[in-house]
Amino acid sequence: MRFVIVTGMSGAGKSTALKCFEDIGFFCVDNLPPVILPAFADMCLGEDADFEGVAVGIDIRGGKLFDGLFDALAQMGQKSCRMSIVYLDATDETLMRRYKETRRTHPLAREDCIPDGLSKERLMLSALRDRATHIIDTSSILVRELKEKINDVFLRNKHFDSLMISVVSFGFKYGLPVDSDMVFDVRFLPNPFYIPELKPLTGNDKPIRDYVMQWEQSKTFLQKMQEMIAFMIPHCIAEGRNQLVIAIGCSGGKHRSVTLANALYACLLEEKRNAFIRHRDILQKP
Repeated sequence: MRFVIVTGMSGAGKSTALKCFEDIGFFCVDNLPPVILPAFADMCLGEDADFEGVAVGIDIRGGKLFDGLFDALAQMGQKSCRMSIVYLDATDETLMRRYKETRRTHPLAREDCIPDGLSKERLMLSALRDRATHIIDTSSILVRELKEKINDVFLRNKHFDSLMISVVSFGFKYGLPVDSDMVFDVRFLPNPFYIPELKPLTGNDKPIRDYVMQWEQSKTFLQKMQEMIAFMIPHCIAEGRNQLVIAIGCSGGKHRSVTLANALYACLLEEKRNAFIRHRDILQKP
């Protein structure tokens, strides 16, 4: 039986992750006091139980009960189940935005500001994060992408790559993606926007792809971009980073940037990288 502990920062998506586990047949329990974790595992392993997988949500909402987690984990190591710890994380900026959008109060910031609560929580969870078998940064991924990652690891038994690479196309006229780690400007490439029959299309359409990639400078730029990213990836992993956001921009975010982003994304998938793609401004009106 697989036994998964879902934990991490408040607002990083633990409830969503538990729903994803439930969708693939796991028996899920949220906000379980750590002290009863070993007894709960024994119950799930009993002859009367018929669970192939169990996912348990545990975090700092338990207050002082959270302090007993490491003793409980030590006891869990003696159980006859495959235990994993999935740690959900996100940047402070992302978490603060989510709390403001939902108008919820951080569990550790009822009398303080949200940044103070986040700092306290990171300190409390630092040792648990170090013990996590899977760390997922949800700052720039969609719910379906989180579900796909959980399905890959716990349903399809694929290798887990902790570095999540997000490729984002955008238009400079709408501003830079705020979470970008690397920004590539492809406005120097010939622009299909000025060709009447191509203007209504996007980089997801073959005529645009063919037009943009017919130029030698487009092919060379894609190659150079791949080489730079290939050089960076192992260093990012060695540094302990969990996310790399690569932004590719053109004027309006519909043609050249989408084409190059799609091409880079395809290359990353061929290399079996943990990659996602998002076209931020493709639906913007000219």
